[in-house]
Amino acid sequence: MYIIITFFLLHWFLSLFFHSFFLHRFASHQMYTTSKTWERIFYVSTWLVQGSSYLVPRAYAVMHRMHHTYSDTEQDPHSPHFFKDIYQMMRSTVVIFRGFLTHKNLPNAQFTKEYLPTWDKLDKFGHNSFVRFLFMVGYTSIYIAFAPNYWWFVLLPVHFLMGPIQGAIVNWCGHKYGYSNFNNDDHSKNSSPWGIVLMGELFQNNHHYAKDDANFAKKWFEFDLTYFIMRGFDLVGIINLKEAPALTVPAIAIKPNI
Repeated sequence: MYIIITFFLLHWFLSLFFHSFFLHRFASHQMYTTSKTWERIFYVSTWLVQGSSYLVPRAYAVMHRMHHTYSDTEQDPHSPHFFKDIYQMMRSTVVIFRGFLTHKNLPNAQFTKEYLPTWDKLDKFGHNSFVRFLFMVGYTSIYIAFAPNYWWFVLLPVHFLMGPIQGAIVNWCGHKYGYSNFNNDDHSKNSSPWGIVLMGELFQNNHHYAKDDANFAKKWFEFDLTYFIMRGFDLVGIINLKEAPALTVPAIAIKPNI
């Protein structure tokens, strides 16, 4: 049992970290710079920890840039306010995502003019259905070997779809439940204490206000673990964090909306 719990937590938080650190804060927002060698290391690490649910960085980044530009409007690729449930929202997101991958849909040039990390060989390999299936077989084998009974197998779909599940939680909950520190003219919310559990990703109201600031926490009771890991990487020279922009718009009163 303890091996399964440990495996699940390691998979969840490693996937979440590279989702936040590499796909979100680097690929989408360029919150730090790094050498090409370290970029490739982060690239491979993202693929390995996401495994069967690998999200191709360039497609992820384009969609996320669209999300900020069109936040909570009909052009937002995944606003929860235009779908009846989280499943419908993610189905729509998958269609747009695949369109970018196959080049059937070409994004507006404004979303590709900034740097997009691309590694065609790895993306083609990691996005391959057979490779994804091999990861699923690997996860299942661990459960067969160490799960105390078959009830634990209900966790396997989470392993299989880890990246999209984490993205769905952030986009759905981060725009529906919680409180606002800033008036962003959208529905973005901070969902504490879940913002802590999601390694800072659910401080969406803060992030949509200061989208280029690597620290998503703005109040004393908010804590962005991913940012502090990034501070450590910056301290030892692995990355170079960009200076956070100054907050110039007054905060609004905290308004719960649960």
